[in-house]
Amino acid sequence: MRDVVEIGLGKTAQRGYHLDDIAIVPSRRTRDVDDVSTSWQLDAYQFGIPCVGHPSDATMSPATAVRLGQLGGLGVLNVEGLWTRYENPAKVLEELAGLGEDARATKRLQEVYSEPIRPDLIAERVRELRAGGGTVAVRVSPQHTLALAPVILDAGVDILVIQGTIVSAEHVSTTDEPLNLKEFIADLDLPVVVGGCTDYKTALHLMRTGAAGVIVGIGGDDWSTTESVLGIRVPMATAIADAAAARRDYLDETGGRYVHLIADGDIQTSGDIAKALGCGADAVMLGEALSLCEEAPAGGAWWHSAASHPSLPRGAFEIAGEPLGSMEQLLFGPADEPDGQLNLFGGLRRAMAKCGYRDLKEFQKVGLVLDR
Repeated sequence: MRDVVEIGLGKTAQRGYHLDDIAIVPSRRTRDVDDVSTSWQLDAYQFGIPCVGHPSDATMSPATAVRLGQLGGLGVLNVEGLWTRYENPAKVLEELAGLGEDARATKRLQEVYSEPIRPDLIAERVRELRAGGGTVAVRVSPQHTLALAPVILDAGVDILVIQGTIVSAEHVSTTDEPLNLKEFIADLDLPVVVGGCTDYKTALHLMRTGAAGVIVGIGGDDWSTTESVLGIRVPMATAIADAAAARRDYLDETGGRYVHLIADGDIQTSGDIAKALGCGADAVMLGEALSLCEEAPAGGAWWHSAASHPSLPRGAFEIAGEPLGSMEQLLFGPADEPDGQLNLFGGLRRAMAKCGYRDLKEFQKVGLVLDR
């Protein structure tokens, strides 16, 4: 039973834990690192590493999405981003990368994202992704799914990601036609990933919509302002474990339908990745971590998808930093610093080997300890 703390008369709060609060516990067996597999599968699509690119324009362009796919991950392009608003956003991205500390960065983000989305550019970007080979995945917000879905689907994507700060299976509105996820997904013949969610009940309801994957978390990191703006903070270790419990119950409910969990938040190092997977995630969504590679389209600057919201931005703009290395070095090394930001999935393989597990499904059973 979860710890419940009384915070005042008649008001309680459940205790939650962040990834920093826990650690992995090796068992009696170790394994050779070369015998460890980090592959996973989402519907019919197989990937060499459990890495999904967070759909921020700072990190995911058509070229970097393709490159991530070549390296074994899944790149996700935001169809509400700069690449579908500008024929060539290179100058805009160069300007954003060069913003100084005194610049009103959020205001400038809002200005460049006020350019309307062009359906013809959505189709063009999907063609570019398709030409690069690999799996084609794009992200759309719940608010714009019904309007943009016909264009996206006509363009021919493999995986559709419906992602917002918080996504529910039941959205109530008296002004707009709400998105009924269950009806929408039932009419499609491609896998849909939905999220984010933060608790057991929402995760279970999202699984019942027919989604192939559920995003756990809201992309929280040092630059996210969702807590200060909305009062929402997600203890990721608890959120992932709760979603994994919901999946176990859903497996029993459906007689074996498996829904993949993608952790999105507080993941910067290979140790964070290992702990997220140990809590029950199948893959992680990397955002700021990928902004540090040489290929990042914003030249080291970083902002969340919600940072450019026209009326309520939720995410600070990070001034461009020096790249740590190529995307390949970031993912697979070699690392020349000992902080876990390089060789992210080499670090994961080593953690799995140290604990004696040969694949990701087995690694979800790893022991954890609360050390804070």
